[in-house]
Amino acid sequence: MNTNIFKSPLRRFMKAKINGGAILFFVALAAMIIANSPLCDAYNALFSKEVILQFGDVNLFNIRGENMTIISLINDALMAIFFFSVGLEIKRELLAGELSTPRKALLPVIAACGGMIVPIIIFSLICPEGNATRGAAIPMATDIAFSLGVLSLLGKRVPLSLKIFLTAFAVVDDIGGIIVIGAFYSSNLILEYLLWSLLFIFILWLGGKWGIYSKLYYIFFGLIVWYFFLHSGIHPTIAGVIVAFTVPARPKLNLSKYVGEIRNTLEKLPETTDMADNKYILSNSELSILQHVESVSDKVISPLQSMEDNLQPLVNYVIMPLFAFANASISFEHFGLNQIQGVTLTVFIALVFGKLIGIFSFTWLSVKSGLLKMPQHMNNKGLLGVSALGGIGFTVSLFIANLAYAGLPKEGATLLNQAKLGIISGSVFAGFVGYLLLAHFFPKDKSPLES
Repeated sequence: MNTNIFKSPLRRFMKAKINGGAILFFVALAAMIIANSPLCDAYNALFSKEVILQFGDVNLFNIRGENMTIISLINDALMAIFFFSVGLEIKRELLAGELSTPRKALLPVIAACGGMIVPIIIFSLICPEGNATRGAAIPMATDIAFSLGVLSLLGKRVPLSLKIFLTAFAVVDDIGGIIVIGAFYSSNLILEYLLWSLLFIFILWLGGKWGIYSKLYYIFFGLIVWYFFLHSGIHPTIAGVIVAFTVPARPKLNLSKYVGEIRNTLEKLPETTDMADNKYILSNSELSILQHVESVSDKVISPLQSMEDNLQPLVNYVIMPLFAFANASISFEHFGLNQIQGVTLTVFIALVFGKLIGIFSFTWLSVKSGLLKMPQHMNNKGLLGVSALGGIGFTVSLFIANLAYAGLPKEGATLLNQAKLGIISGSVFAGFVGYLLLAHFFPKDKSPLES
């Protein structure tokens, strides 16, 4: 039996995300190299290929008469799974994590608000006029994988409270990003499909109320909700988040009953002293007992926690690398200084300075005013370093940039290219600055408690 399921969800989440961040970095680098090599045309042709999933006369991947391409399949379908995992994470944090009580949640929420509001204001103030302003939400996100990956390079020098604070306000950032995507990057609403999606969301909600714990139930009806969202005009990734909130967070069997059930079951097994050392094949009765233990163990894990745990490898090592490889390509052909001064510089400044100023100032003012207290072992120096790491936008920033610019008929490709350069350069710079600050504030010869 895997006892890791009983560890702190937040700590397990942080550990699982670190390697994913490193993979994303190298995949994004590979995409940029290919985009400026002789393989560029083949790369673009690959992601422009159409995808067809035909059932009779119905093509599930046909949207308003046009077949989805591989790039749209990644951004609209696979990223819905990513946002589904984000939704599970948010629900868990709201129910039993660092956002479960006002006392725990208030400071990270305020920090996240500063980290969203200030970058948007900076972007709006210095952004060139015209369609470029559509990307105002690009610098509001913090990439949990990358930011925690940088923090992990410092090992145990950094207090755990800093890691928890960073994760908590990044989760709130995700909530803000989801709201922005749903409110500002959805268009041409078709009421019929929206009403159908609401009907199946209601069916999912009833499943939770009626105690349906089958994961297949939520996957099946979740796919139907995604399909109707895809055709409704609301971005289909929002379906992933909504479906996640219908997944039950309460296990079928509580822990105390589980312990009693396991004890009674294990008593039926023969003592190890009576078993031959070379007995490799279990008897039917022994096999039945152990299968019962496995079945009961599954019931003590809630569908929410089980699905979140099962999805992590898929999201971290398949979906996110594919997304990065498909979307992080930057072409430097005909790229001049005038383009760097446009959206690229705007996004860079908003990410690096907007996030740092917003997160630090909102948190510092809340503590200085006496309304809230700084977490244990966390001080202004640590806050400054973590605020700098908040400028690592990457995943959700790239996603919003695609929504903002990719569909524009004329200058969309140019604006998207500029935004990508600003996101990647700003994220790398913010990570570098955050690492240097924290390495200086938490030297190797001091423990976190002494800093």
